[in-house]
Amino acid sequence: MKLLIAIVHNNDANLVTTRLTEAGYRVTRVASTGGFLRKGNVTLLIGVETNDVQPVIDILRQTCAPPEPGYHRATIFVVPATHFEQI
Repeated sequence: MKLLIAIVHNNDANLVTTRLTEAGYRVTRVASTGGFLRKGNVTLLIGVETNDVQPVIDILRQTCAPPEPGYHRATIFVVPATHFEQI
Protein backbone atom coordinates (compact mmCIF):
# COMPACT_ATOMS: atom_id res chain seq x y z
CA MET A 1 0.00 0.00 0.00
CA LYS A 2 1.13 3.55 -0.74
CA LEU A 3 0.18 6.97 0.57
CA LEU A 4 0.11 9.72 -2.03
CA ILE A 5 0.49 13.22 -0.66
CA ALA A 6 -0.56 15.60 -3.41
CA ILE A 7 -0.28 19.35 -3.01
CA VAL A 8 -2.52 21.09 -5.55
CA HIS A 9 -3.59 24.66 -6.16
CA ASN A 10 -6.72 25.83 -4.36
CA ASN A 11 -8.50 26.40 -7.68
CA ASP A 12 -7.95 22.78 -8.76
CA ALA A 13 -8.88 21.08 -5.49
CA ASN A 14 -12.64 20.66 -6.00
CA LEU A 15 -12.34 19.15 -9.47
CA VAL A 16 -9.43 16.91 -8.48
CA THR A 17 -11.28 15.63 -5.42
CA THR A 18 -14.43 15.02 -7.46
CA ARG A 19 -12.57 13.09 -10.17
CA LEU A 20 -10.67 10.97 -7.67
CA THR A 21 -13.82 10.03 -5.74
CA GLU A 22 -15.69 9.31 -8.99
CA ALA A 23 -12.88 6.89 -9.84
CA GLY A 24 -13.39 5.15 -6.49
CA TYR A 25 -10.48 6.59 -4.54
CA ARG A 26 -10.88 7.94 -1.01
CA VAL A 27 -9.35 11.34 -0.39
CA THR A 28 -8.67 13.38 2.72
CA ARG A 29 -8.41 17.09 2.00
CA VAL A 30 -6.35 19.44 4.17
CA ALA A 31 -6.03 23.20 3.60
CA SER A 32 -2.42 24.34 3.38
CA THR A 33 -0.40 27.40 2.45
CA GLY A 34 2.46 27.50 -0.04
CA GLY A 35 5.97 28.54 0.82
CA PHE A 36 7.51 31.50 -1.00
CA LEU A 37 4.40 33.36 -2.22
CA ARG A 38 2.05 32.07 0.49
CA LYS A 39 -0.54 31.01 -2.08
CA GLY A 40 -3.45 28.84 -0.99
CA ASN A 41 -2.99 25.14 -1.60
CA VAL A 42 -4.77 21.97 -0.69
CA THR A 43 -2.95 18.87 0.47
CA LEU A 44 -4.66 15.62 -0.52
CA LEU A 45 -3.95 12.38 1.30
CA ILE A 46 -4.77 9.37 -0.86
CA GLY A 47 -4.17 5.80 0.28
CA VAL A 48 -4.01 3.31 -2.60
CA GLU A 49 -2.70 -0.10 -3.52
CA THR A 50 0.65 -0.01 -5.30
CA ASN A 51 -0.89 -0.73 -8.71
CA ASP A 52 -3.22 2.30 -8.33
CA VAL A 53 -0.42 4.86 -7.91
CA GLN A 54 -0.04 5.64 -11.62
CA PRO A 55 -3.80 5.93 -12.30
CA VAL A 56 -4.10 8.46 -9.45
CA ILE A 57 -1.13 10.43 -10.79
CA ASP A 58 -2.75 10.35 -14.25
CA ILE A 59 -5.97 11.81 -12.82
CA LEU A 60 -3.99 14.57 -11.12
CA ARG A 61 -2.09 15.30 -14.32
CA GLN A 62 -5.31 15.46 -16.39
CA THR A 63 -7.33 17.45 -13.88
CA CYS A 64 -4.96 20.15 -12.62
CA ALA A 65 -4.96 23.30 -14.73
CA PRO A 66 -1.82 24.23 -16.71
CA PRO A 67 0.45 26.16 -14.34
CA GLU A 68 1.70 29.69 -14.56
CA PRO A 69 5.33 29.94 -15.70
CA GLY A 70 7.66 28.80 -12.94
CA TYR A 71 4.98 26.75 -11.15
CA HIS A 72 3.85 23.12 -11.21
CA ARG A 73 0.42 21.54 -11.60
CA ALA A 74 0.93 19.58 -8.40
CA THR A 75 3.61 18.25 -6.10
CA ILE A 76 3.18 14.55 -5.38
CA PHE A 77 4.95 12.41 -2.80
CA VAL A 78 4.52 8.63 -2.86
CA VAL A 79 5.46 6.98 0.40
CA PRO A 80 5.11 3.40 1.60
CA ALA A 81 2.27 2.75 4.02
CA THR A 82 3.24 -0.35 5.92
CA HIS A 83 0.15 -0.28 8.09
CA PHE A 84 -3.39 0.90 7.45
CA GLU A 85 -6.26 0.65 9.89
CA GLN A 86 -9.66 2.28 10.25
CA ILE A 87 -11.14 2.30 13.75
